[in-house]
Amino acid sequence: MMLPAVSVQQGSLPNGLRVVTVELPHLHGVTVCAYVRVGSRFETASDSGLSHFLEHMLFRGTARLPSAFELNRAVEDLGGTLYAETRRDSSLYQIALPQETAHQGLQLLGEILTQPAFTQIEVERRIILEEMQEDLDERGEDINLSDLICAALWPGHPLGQKITGPVANVRRFDEADLRRHFATHYGASNMVLCVSGGVRHDEVMAWAQEALAALPRGQIHPVVAPPPLSPGPRRVHRDGETGPQTTLNVAFRCFGELDPDFPALIVLGRLLDDGMSTRLYQRVVNELGLAYYVGAGMEAMVDTGIYELEATATHASVPALVSEIFGLLRLLREQPPTPQELDKARRRYRWDLIASHDEPGTMADLFGRTALYYPPPTLQERLERVLAVTAEDVQRVAQQVLRREAMVVGTVGRLSSRLRAEVQAAIDRFD
Repeated sequence: MMLPAVSVQQGSLPNGLRVVTVELPHLHGVTVCAYVRVGSRFETASDSGLSHFLEHMLFRGTARLPSAFELNRAVEDLGGTLYAETRRDSSLYQIALPQETAHQGLQLLGEILTQPAFTQIEVERRIILEEMQEDLDERGEDINLSDLICAALWPGHPLGQKITGPVANVRRFDEADLRRHFATHYGASNMVLCVSGGVRHDEVMAWAQEALAALPRGQIHPVVAPPPLSPGPRRVHRDGETGPQTTLNVAFRCFGELDPDFPALIVLGRLLDDGMSTRLYQRVVNELGLAYYVGAGMEAMVDTGIYELEATATHASVPALVSEIFGLLRLLREQPPTPQELDKARRRYRWDLIASHDEPGTMADLFGRTALYYPPPTLQERLERVLAVTAEDVQRVAQQVLRREAMVVGTVGRLSSRLRAEVQAAIDRFD
C-alpha cells in the first residue's frame, strides 16, 4: 500500500534553528509553525504555569506592533489567524495563511519570537485566571479530570503538573519571570520552524533567515525522565458541579513514540475507538445505552504517554459503565483481534495519512513537532510499521498496557456513597 509522495526537506540556519518544509504544491494555503521544546515538563514547582503564561504574552505585541490589537490586525490583514498552545512537552505558535501572504506571515512570526513587547501583563493575567476558572467548581476545587489523572500517573513529577500552573503562581509571575523563561528556552537550538503547504524549501529557508536569524543560539533542554511507575490502581474523585451526570476517565500510563511497540498501541486504540462500529461505542452506546458520549485516545510523548477512555453518563449508570469498559479491556488482553478488525484499523490508518496531505497543520505536527525530539519518519514508514502489526502484537501490548498497576480511574460528579462503593468494587475486580 503506497501513499502519495510528499516532499519533506530539512535545513538549519547558522544560529542552529532547524527548518522543516513540507511541500504540498496542490494546496493554496500555508501553515507556518514554530515548535519550542518547553512546557510543563520543563518547569520546577515554583515556575509551574510559566510556559503557558509566556505563550499568552507573546501574542500581546512586538516592538513594532506593541499591542495585541495591532499584532492581530496585522496577521488578519494577511488572511491569517494567530494560534498558540502549550503542551506538556512543547509549545506551538501557528499562523495559517493564504499562499500569497506566507512570506509576510513568517516575518510576523519572526517578530513575535525575537521582539516580544511584554505589554499589558496585568490584563493577560486576568485573562489567564479567567481561563483557569473553567477547571474549578463553585468551591474553587480542581475538577479537570485530565490534570487530576496526570497528577496521579506522575506524582511529584513535572509531567504531573497542570499546564496552567497553580493560581498562586499565576498571580505572582512578573515581567522578570517571563523574560527569564523566554531567554532560557526560546533559543534557536531549542526550536523547530515548520512551514507546510504550497511552498518550496529554498524560499522557506530564505524567509527563515530573514525573519529568525536574530534568535540567539541557546541550548537544547533535556527532558526530565519519567518517574518509576507507582503501582495502582489509583482512584480520583471530585464531586464537581451539581447536575445529573458524572464524567468518567479510565487512564493507563503507556510507553512513548519511540518504543518498538508504539504502532501496535495505535492499532489497539483504533480497535477500541475509531468510529461507531468499533468496540467501545458499539458496546457502551449501541448495545447497552449506558452513555451518549464515549471515546478513547492517547497523549503520546517521546518516552511516555497516557491511553485513556472517557465517558459521560447519569450517576446511576456509572458503576455499570465502569464494569463494561473493564470487560472490553479484559477481552483485548485475552483474545487477539479478528482479522476483519485488524484489516479495518490498518485501512483507516492509511486513509487518515492520505487525508493529511490536504491538512497542512496536521503535516506540520507530524514532521515539525516530532523533529523537536527525533528524526521524523516518513508517512510511508509510519504506514509500514502499522501494516506490520499482527493480532498477536496487539494482544501482547494490551496485556502490557491495560493492567491495574498502570491504571487511574477518575470521576467528577455527585455520586452517592453507594455508587462510589460500587465503582470501587468494579475497580477491585479488575485484575
